[in-house]
Amino acid sequence: MDNPNTRSSHTKKTPTLGGIAFFYVLMLALFFLRNWCEFNEAIFLIPGLTILFIVGLKDDLVVLSPYKKLLAQILALLFVISNESFIIYSLNGFLGINEIPFAVYYVIAGFIMVTIINAYNLIDGIDGLAAIVGIIILIIYATIFYMTKEYFFLLLSLTLNGSLIAFLKYNLSSSKSEKIFMGDTGSLIIGFIISILTLKFLSLSPKKIEDLPFLIENVPLIAISILIVPLFDTARVFTIRLANKKSPFSPDRNHTHHILIDYFKMSHRKASLIIGGFNLIFVYLFIILGSTSYNLWLVTVLVVTVILLGYLFYRFDYSFANIRRKIRFKKRIDDVKEKSKNIIGRDYE
Repeated sequence: MDNPNTRSSHTKKTPTLGGIAFFYVLMLALFFLRNWCEFNEAIFLIPGLTILFIVGLKDDLVVLSPYKKLLAQILALLFVISNESFIIYSLNGFLGINEIPFAVYYVIAGFIMVTIINAYNLIDGIDGLAAIVGIIILIIYATIFYMTKEYFFLLLSLTLNGSLIAFLKYNLSSSKSEKIFMGDTGSLIIGFIISILTLKFLSLSPKKIEDLPFLIENVPLIAISILIVPLFDTARVFTIRLANKKSPFSPDRNHTHHILIDYFKMSHRKASLIIGGFNLIFVYLFIILGSTSYNLWLVTVLVVTVILLGYLFYRFDYSFANIRRKIRFKKRIDDVKEKSKNIIGRDYE
């Protein structure tokens, strides 16, 4: 059970082991999907999933340090990046980069997977958000792998999507007896699968990418646009924490979803749908732009968008700490006014 504290967005004890279902579903699915593998990918996924399941479950029960979880993630991803199916040989001209040395591939692949796993883990802060964003990302990847005839990854995307859709009903439930969270067990597993799908997308051969509705050199930017919500939120939160001389893994309520519910007084469902809608619109925009524009223009659009969003949050000072200070300051003013009224009333009497 997850006991609410000062950072929690819920007020009642809630079961937090929904991720166990994701693990069992994926393990069962991989047993049936292994015949669709071209490079025996299913066998390489199982050890990584098992490691993250055990670590996530332990974290949900007794809480682990971020660095122990990071070590487990690195161990899990080593099984994946050692499989030939995920090797990135080239960026196909993105920013003028073509061939990638084999040693550099390991660094890039490891960084991509660790970033995505932790970014997805961090957005799991309010009801429905992680599931809705995950569903959108998996639908997009399912479409991509259907068009490129990568049927193992298509079926893997659909399998996890089915789990998330079923889970969403209970995550958004208003009934105390039916409500459940995915916990770190779930967010680590889903982030792991999404990072694998991203790595596979980046490693697709030029011949297969030709069937997609965007220029081949824009693939890395399309991948960023698909993951824009968790990546932007993580970058923003880490920047705030480091600017305040705190660990980037220190907990707070400065996430985008916290701002929507704390400052704009939105419900969890509404905030989750708005963020998910933004993710979908951003991907659609980049696919349209990516079909005709070269990556230099897309990079410019991406950088300008991130700067504007970052400026928006900093300009209006939308951090939970500042909101809390404003509330305390207003309360003090109200107390002073109330005391002044009482004093004036006594003097009048």
